[in-house]
Amino acid sequence: MATARTANPAPMIGLNKAANGQLRGQTKPGGEQSGVFSNAQQPSAPEHRSSIPQNSGGIKFGDDWKKCLELPPKDTRMKTSDVTSTKGNEFEDYCLKRELLMGIFEMGWEKPSPIQEESIPIALSGRDILARAKNGTGKSGAYLIPLLERIDLKKDHIQAIVMVPTRELALQVSQISIQLGKHLGGVKVMATTGGTNLRDDIMRLDEIVHVIIATPGRILDLIKKGVAKVDKTQIMVMDEADKLLSQDFVVLIEDIIGFLPKSRQILLYSATFPISVQKFMSKHLQKPYEINLMEELTLKGITQYYAYVTERQKVHCLNTLFSRLQINQSIIFCNSTQRVELLAKKITQLGYSCFYIHAKMMQEYRNRVFHDFRNGLCRNLVCTDLFTRGIDIQAVNVVINFDFPKSAETYLHRIGRSGRFGHLGLAINLITSDDRYNLKTIEDQLVTDIKPIPSSIDKSLYVAEFHSVDPDDDDGEHKNKELGSA
Repeated sequence: MATARTANPAPMIGLNKAANGQLRGQTKPGGEQSGVFSNAQQPSAPEHRSSIPQNSGGIKFGDDWKKCLELPPKDTRMKTSDVTSTKGNEFEDYCLKRELLMGIFEMGWEKPSPIQEESIPIALSGRDILARAKNGTGKSGAYLIPLLERIDLKKDHIQAIVMVPTRELALQVSQISIQLGKHLGGVKVMATTGGTNLRDDIMRLDEIVHVIIATPGRILDLIKKGVAKVDKTQIMVMDEADKLLSQDFVVLIEDIIGFLPKSRQILLYSATFPISVQKFMSKHLQKPYEINLMEELTLKGITQYYAYVTERQKVHCLNTLFSRLQINQSIIFCNSTQRVELLAKKITQLGYSCFYIHAKMMQEYRNRVFHDFRNGLCRNLVCTDLFTRGIDIQAVNVVINFDFPKSAETYLHRIGRSGRFGHLGLAINLITSDDRYNLKTIEDQLVTDIKPIPSSIDKSLYVAEFHSVDPDDDDGEHKNKELGSA
């Protein structure tokens, strides 16, 4: 991921309409927002060209393949026990193709997280899985690694479908799968979502496609048109399964499953599972292996505060937070699309660069905002709950609920945008008198503690460099575990 830019404001990127979600204000001098961030805070999959021919079918016997890898900078940030409390397995323990291991290591993934340890060997065996794990603990890798391992390049049909609830998540998962499989010698991955040109998808499916990452409505449309032939598809993954089994999608999911062969494997992954999952599981899954790594619901690395304000004080409070916090990147949530645009305009008037994104924007603009924010071109993003599902931006260390959510499930997914993969993060909630009872209810349901905001917030709670460890230090892993158990 590119380092977030903090220099003087640039003109609006590429698009001239305010509707594109990219608003830029004068960058304020002073405060903590003007700092330069180290690359260690924002590890990402490298986009280098590998020295290994990607269509060569892999490594010749006897080659020292690890010397050929182009690894990203080592992530020296402290991690909590959410991702370090493992059995000590290595990716090489799962008898994966060497070419897939190369993609894994070049992503910067050094060892399996707990959900990956539990899930990968079971998924490789072909068994159905119902897996529950916290946001940001490696669920995507838990299903993409066994899925890619099982793709047979000699077969030119669709072998796997990954269902996701939002377009942004579809693009993110497809990028990860392409990166993981880039040495496999020709795995063809396609993302298809609503809001994009249907004719382009039809033309793409006229060629070989092994893996489809899709939102439910679009893939069902392609199946019913006879373009996406899934009668030989062996694996179906449902990421953010609780959302996919909500009233918005469950009828579409049932229809899609009706086109799959009876011998298919179904993998369900989510942080929360409502009662509706039980009904779906008994109907469509065969003796599923159940994984539950949710002894507690909230991530250990996220510190939660609330600020008690009136509605009219919210913007002033937000301005104060911007001036006092050391924000790497922040995501700010509102409860409606109208409030998203109004707040983004206010933030720009205060002098801070700001993007915004919501479901009513044109897909072209949504894609651009998501891509540019992910690459660090802007520090602050205002959005609706569209952005709560699975979106993984490692640089985000602060989440602000400008409008407090109505449900514990939404709150959990929102604050899970920071503190990704065991790192540190801050969640700040602006609470009005109308939100008081809801705050208490959510605390009780999640068995968590949301404290009153102090006059000064300790930077060691959410700023990565306060906990960076020496990659050559043998005690680094021990210190990681200490943070999670403290």
